[in-house]
Amino acid sequence: MTKEQFQTLLRFFKVMGDESRLKIVGILANQECSVEELAALLQLKEPTVSHHLSKLKQLNLVTMRPEGNTHLYQLDNQALSTISRDVFVPEKIASLVVDIDKKAWESKVLRTYLVEEEKTVTNHNHKQHLKDIPASRKKRLVILKWLVNKFEVGVKYPESTVDEILKHYYPDSTIIKEELIANNLMQRERESMIYWRT
Repeated sequence: MTKEQFQTLLRFFKVMGDESRLKIVGILANQECSVEELAALLQLKEPTVSHHLSKLKQLNLVTMRPEGNTHLYQLDNQALSTISRDVFVPEKIASLVVDIDKKAWESKVLRTYLVEEEKTVTNHNHKQHLKDIPASRKKRLVILKWLVNKFEVGVKYPESTVDEILKHYYPDSTIIKEELIANNLMQRERESMIYWRT
């Protein structure tokens, strides 16, 4: 999403975040109205309606045409369609979070479920281990992705080596192996019991 589109989206929500303006848009979607008519329909004062219309005009959401001494307002369907097409699509909405740290939640999960080990001669290469397997599938996947990184891509491991590596992080390697396979993070050749990262 461009900076200009982001500003348009921001203005849109600021302008539309008002009950009276939403009602005006709803009325003008069905018919042309003067300020006087809108004021009567919404039970508002005419200067208040004019203020709301000026905000809607800033987004080009309403058009105005003179008729004698009266100005008639109508919703600009084309402008609404343009905003919808240019801004209100999943890809554009998703791009709003470009400056968000997408790894922050994963880091939080890891901090919750990993504990530091006391350094000894035998475990100086494995400073962290799992204190538990999360019940939540999404959190469990974060842990599994962290664990699968303990294996090299393109290397085939016998089951005994897989067990040995996993037991450094969690005592029940069988559960972890099955989870890694179930989540397509590792593959297993059943006859030879050889494992590898996908």
